Amino acid sequence: MKARILASASAAVMLSTFVAAPVIAQEDQARPEGEAERSLDKVIVTATRREESLQDVPLSVTAYQQETLSEKGIVSYEGLARETPGVVINQPTANFNNFTTRGIATNGYGANLQAPTAIYIDELPISSNGNSTILDPTLYDVERVEVLRGPQGTLFGANSLSGAVRILTKKPNTRKFEASALVDYGLTDGDAFRQRYNGMVNIPLAEDKLGLRVVGFYRDEEGWVDNIGTGIEGANSLTSYGGRAVLRWEPTDALDLQLMVIHENSQPDDSGLTNPNRGEFIRLTDRPDLFQSDFTSYNLALDYDLGFANFTSSSTYSDADGKFIVDLAGTFGQFIPFGLDAVGFDDTFVQEVRLASTDGGNWDWIVGGFYFNKRRDITYDYRSSQDFLDARGLTGLPDEYYLRFTSYFDQFETAGFGELTYRFSDKFWVTGGARYTNSSIQAFTNEGGYNSNYLAVALGGFTNIPLTVFPVAAVEGLKVEADKLSYKLSASYKPAENLTTYGSISTGFRTPASNARAGAVSIVDPNDLVIPNGADSDSLTNYEVGVKGYWMNGKLAANLAAYYIDWQDIQVQANRLSDQVQFATNIGGAVSKGLEFEIAAYPTKNFSFFLNGSLNDTEVTDVSPTEAAMSGAEEGISLSFPEFQGSATVRYDWKIGDLTDAFAAATAAYVGDFPSMFPNVPGNPNLQAPTFDYTDAYTVVNLQAGMSRDAWKAVAYVENLLDDSSITYVHPEAFLDGRYARLRPRTIGVRLSYEF
Repeated sequence: MKARILASASAAVMLSTFVAAPVIAQEDQARPEGEAERSLDKVIVTATRREESLQDVPLSVTAYQQETLSEKGIVSYEGLARETPGVVINQPTANFNNFTTRGIATNGYGANLQAPTAIYIDELPISSNGNSTILDPTLYDVERVEVLRGPQGTLFGANSLSGAVRILTKKPNTRKFEASALVDYGLTDGDAFRQRYNGMVNIPLAEDKLGLRVVGFYRDEEGWVDNIGTGIEGANSLTSYGGRAVLRWEPTDALDLQLMVIHENSQPDDSGLTNPNRGEFIRLTDRPDLFQSDFTSYNLALDYDLGFANFTSSSTYSDADGKFIVDLAGTFGQFIPFGLDAVGFDDTFVQEVRLASTDGGNWDWIVGGFYFNKRRDITYDYRSSQDFLDARGLTGLPDEYYLRFTSYFDQFETAGFGELTYRFSDKFWVTGGARYTNSSIQAFTNEGGYNSNYLAVALGGFTNIPLTVFPVAAVEGLKVEADKLSYKLSASYKPAENLTTYGSISTGFRTPASNARAGAVSIVDPNDLVIPNGADSDSLTNYEVGVKGYWMNGKLAANLAAYYIDWQDIQVQANRLSDQVQFATNIGGAVSKGLEFEIAAYPTKNFSFFLNGSLNDTEVTDVSPTEAAMSGAEEGISLSFPEFQGSATVRYDWKIGDLTDAFAAATAAYVGDFPSMFPNVPGNPNLQAPTFDYTDAYTVVNLQAGMSRDAWKAVAYVENLLDDSSITYVHPEAFLDGRYARLRPRTIGVRLSYEF
């Protein structure tokens, strides 16, 4: 694998001397007749916190416009990941989404750990730690989605360790009335009906100074996974609804004020995780597993043109309620009932200010400050079942819950950052940036609630005895703090107008992790380890070279990026052997290296072709015997990322008469297999973990054909044409009976849209 990547990188460098290669923006896939000469230079992104040509950004960036998202039916993260090189999505079920970028993941779940790829809605970071419910936002009426690969710690904060996904919503148009609608009807697996409704209206209110934009959506999707424990067929049905309202005021040409409210409520009826031993789309729980999210966000943004610089202030408050209700009886082989009903409440405040130069001549600069505070309150209710307690004659509990307590986390982050670019000429410029961050997190267990000896008694087979119940004492976990400096250095060179090359060094880190049950002693085995306070920050250094360009007036384009990543003090999830309590800790280091490519070709004005992918090689390079025993890792093993993934799209556009445009397209996306976790049992490095497994290597083929006339468009589609049921995710823990996510079965449908 290493030789393949090295050879590919060498070939890429040779190719770049003949070919001009740009980062490809996905909106250019829909290229009407007569636009074959359009330059990809015109794509503008804000990956550097200022508007800049995509070709000149010394980063690996893929940008998606709303037209492509709607046409392909990409309403959430899954579709983004399949068509972005160097990225996979770990999606156990709805509202559980962790991106892995460039191989930086020890498993796809990351319990207790901050996700290594940050997710933003405008200025609000919404990504969270792995064992919590995370909103799966609907992507409609967005200006753009940008996927940034490589650490983005300088401009996007501590937790953009390996990259960032930015969902940028559209601003109101204060000068023009606009409206749009999109309806999607589909059948999954032959009989599971899905319906998706989206709408937008934009109203100018006062003399080109005031505008209101309102967006709404509703999704009702029947499931295709049967739960034989609850007796519900199609158990993983989903209902989701919400929207946003944005009021924009431009009192002068220099001042722009915007107030935005977002609300989304996502209510899946059950998890989609399955157990292959029970059947292809079969799961077993005593009641539905619920991963539900209710999210509201308020943002006030100000942009003011000072002449020499542009001042930006963004203030965001959000609250999110998440249900994490799960049957954990798989921990003990379904021998006893064991479940968790957890409800979390997040209150988050984010303030960022930036000052960016507007016309500095040879100098471009940006400085800013950032403040982040999140409090998460969680109610933990661990349950048995009343039927089991009665059958065993176990008394002494007030109800079916044998352990109840509440806890909360306080997380703070403050940072100052800046970047400076000097342009020696139009062909050569250098950029340096830094961000100093102070972060802290502390976990508290509140006084009150109770615990009992239920697990020991139930596992021991005892009957007809009262359970011992004792109160839960207040615990103040140690505050875990970090002061970190992230930096970035890059040099860009344009040997020709249509060719940009760059080299960069960038760093990133994650905030420390605090363990909710720090100090807890095992009830099952008091001699087992005591849960530590948490994990320190890990850190990452990324070395990258790339080429971007286009030629033949934009009819052929490609981009290439090669990287080498050194990941140290890796934050990992560990489990105490006796009772499987999770906790976060650190281990040695790993290396990830690879090559990413994107190619677009327009051989005729009707025919177009798109290809992207990544080659990746990861390896744990440093782990002590103690760390190996605790985490299940060992030197030389791979991280949780495929060696190859990529997609190819073929598209043909033509006209029907003078007024109707038509197209047909086919996309094939391939993702290689990868390990679900470290291979060994924590505490026993000589024994392979029974939960260890690989995902399947799979290919998804999607077909689309459509027509548009004036403001109307109709698209017929087939998703997963081959009805592939490959395993896309393996849960790393023994808690669950069903630990495997599969591809959604073949879905056939139609999308109808209107845009005024």
